[in-house]
Amino acid sequence: MNLHEYQSKEILKSYGVSVPKGYLALTPDEAVEAAKKLTAETGYEVWAVKAQIHAGGRGKGGGVKIAKTLDDVRTHASNILGMHLVTPQTKKEGKLVRKIYVEQNIFYDGPSQPAEFYMSVMLHRDSGKNMILYSPKGGMDIETVAEETPEFIFTEIIDPKVGLTAFQGRRIAFNLGLEGKAFKEMTKFADALYKAYVGSDSSLFEINPVVKTKDDLIYAADAKVAIDNNSLFRHANIEAMRDFDEEDPMEVEASNSDLNYVKLDGNVGCMVNGAGLAMATMDIIKMSGGDPANFLDVGGTANAERVEKAFRIILKDPNVKAILVNIFGGIVRCDRVANGIVQAYKNIGEIKVPIIVRLQGTNAEEGKEIIDNSGLKVFGAVTLNDAAQKVTEVLA
Repeated sequence: MNLHEYQSKEILKSYGVSVPKGYLALTPDEAVEAAKKLTAETGYEVWAVKAQIHAGGRGKGGGVKIAKTLDDVRTHASNILGMHLVTPQTKKEGKLVRKIYVEQNIFYDGPSQPAEFYMSVMLHRDSGKNMILYSPKGGMDIETVAEETPEFIFTEIIDPKVGLTAFQGRRIAFNLGLEGKAFKEMTKFADALYKAYVGSDSSLFEINPVVKTKDDLIYAADAKVAIDNNSLFRHANIEAMRDFDEEDPMEVEASNSDLNYVKLDGNVGCMVNGAGLAMATMDIIKMSGGDPANFLDVGGTANAERVEKAFRIILKDPNVKAILVNIFGGIVRCDRVANGIVQAYKNIGEIKVPIIVRLQGTNAEEGKEIIDNSGLKVFGAVTLNDAAQKVTEVLA
């Protein structure tokens, strides 16, 4: 589950991570009031007005503006609210901005020079441990830094049983070129950030940039947080932060039906039972000359009701030109799956796109016979190659 910046910073703050003060606003008037409140609290009369959407690169699309007067705050809020913000991480139509975050200016006067860093916490898949990835080249695309100047990318592998050690915290501050007060502040920042990542059961924390102010304080100037959905039963307060407006409606519908669905941009819908089989099925679709339109896992109990719900969701995508059903009958028998497919087809009514069904496992032959004798526009397949060939034929 992805969070907005303002929600991410609420979590960070609860674990002692330094974040700039800010307030959520839904209207230009609320934005102006937020700016006034921040000035009363901080004494500074410069503010950042930030669009709140689930996508990075907001500044590049005009979704982050600096305001030096209250009139600027109102103007920027009016322009950003209601816009369809296009960033490198959105679709071409962009995302509708419904909320903005008005934040204190942290680039104020001080004795030293400000600096921006990059820092993220995530799983290190090779070792199966956590890691902090960081760079002195903050405020830039980390992919560009990794490609052009990889010597500026550093990694700390963290044993989850031990946590971030004091030595690792000091090494992070040293590699970022800090000293004195800023050095100490960064070690505290990294320690609190890691504890927030573990404590919130997140799959990603990305702070870009981490800012060192002119008086050597360290702040999370931006925050991108993704929570592990499997942990939400432990975090009712975080689950309550879910913003359905930021999610694909079909993915929300699938989630409400206890189906695992991710919309993609292709033309062949796929329905499977098991994530591994889903990946193989998408490979088959690519090999056959098509492109997967979705990832959809109906789980081990592929009964008629679940199959019907899955079909209805897939068919809402106008790009779908064919559907490949690939089911392994282990927990569930293939003949029952086949009957479920036929029943679902009849309940939905006329389905205008061809459906290829590959059943393997318990009673697979009986299942294929049911499909072949159904009289419906459904084509049975036995092997992966057979399924791929039929996809090629129906797309021709």
